[in-house]
Amino acid sequence: MTDPDPITSAQYLRFATYEARGSSPIYEDWAHGVAEDAELITLIESVPAAKRQPNLVFAAARVNGAPEGPYAAFRAHFVAHWPAIRAVVLARSTQTNEAARTSTLLPWLVEPKRPIALLEVGASAGLCLYPDRYSHIYSDGVDEARLDPSDGPASVELHCRVNRLDRVPTRMPEVRWRAGIDLNPIDVTDRAGKAWLTALVWPEHHERRERLIAAAQLVANEPPYLVAGDLFDRLVDTAAAAPRDAQLILFHSAVLNYLSLEERSAFAEVVRQLDAIWLSNEGEGVLPWIIPQAHAHDGACFVIARNSEPVGLASPHGQWLEWL
Repeated sequence: MTDPDPITSAQYLRFATYEARGSSPIYEDWAHGVAEDAELITLIESVPAAKRQPNLVFAAARVNGAPEGPYAAFRAHFVAHWPAIRAVVLARSTQTNEAARTSTLLPWLVEPKRPIALLEVGASAGLCLYPDRYSHIYSDGVDEARLDPSDGPASVELHCRVNRLDRVPTRMPEVRWRAGIDLNPIDVTDRAGKAWLTALVWPEHHERRERLIAAAQLVANEPPYLVAGDLFDRLVDTAAAAPRDAQLILFHSAVLNYLSLEERSAFAEVVRQLDAIWLSNEGEGVLPWIIPQAHAHDGACFVIARNSEPVGLASPHGQWLEWL
């Protein structure tokens, strides 16, 4: 048997070691298996490089019925159903839509003293455009503070651990307008779209899956304005549609890592020309000019920046927030 391609193999090994470990034993097992499996590597390399990422490939396998168990069973299913899996990989993209990220962004959404207009880049199904419709429960490990929508507790409760309970929001923002841009927006009222969003949640993350379903039901009652297209083509025009009497806040989470460094720099230049507050919520190093102070987190960590100034560290899925 030939050896697996070293580049794709290393990609899956990194995923197993730095992303799945401690978070998803199933994905860690699958990624280690793929990294050493020349046949599967060859199948995966039949799609463009941008489509080979483990999150996308594994979600495509699961939406096609891959058993969530040991690698041997996954491998057999993967090989037998590769044409169908490949079709999903080519048609879809990673569009994780984690509503809990709104808890880590909320402290900066309430800063303006007037109504706000929300514009999310990489909005997926738009679940993060509704921070004012969820209940947020912040805790420092001893005490907690709860913030509910104006009409009372929501059907979606988001729990976030913080290092400064005295700095959590005490009011909801007044959202006058909300819109999102995505290459392939997902309609939460569409059965296939909801199935794809669910498949993107890692196997053992049952709480996240339940939260996703509940948030999708809430948002389906008032679907957001989602614009299909490339962010460079649609950003300026979409931002111009925001009401003039509201403060425009442009934000994004785990999006820019899919762009080249040159594209990220170009994006930043476009955003700086807008009359907007820019909230970025990306992994360390994604925007290399944003350098947070030293911290003690060993695992995955997002940096929240306001107009390129680092203001907080956050869990990628919104479980915790630390002010800088």
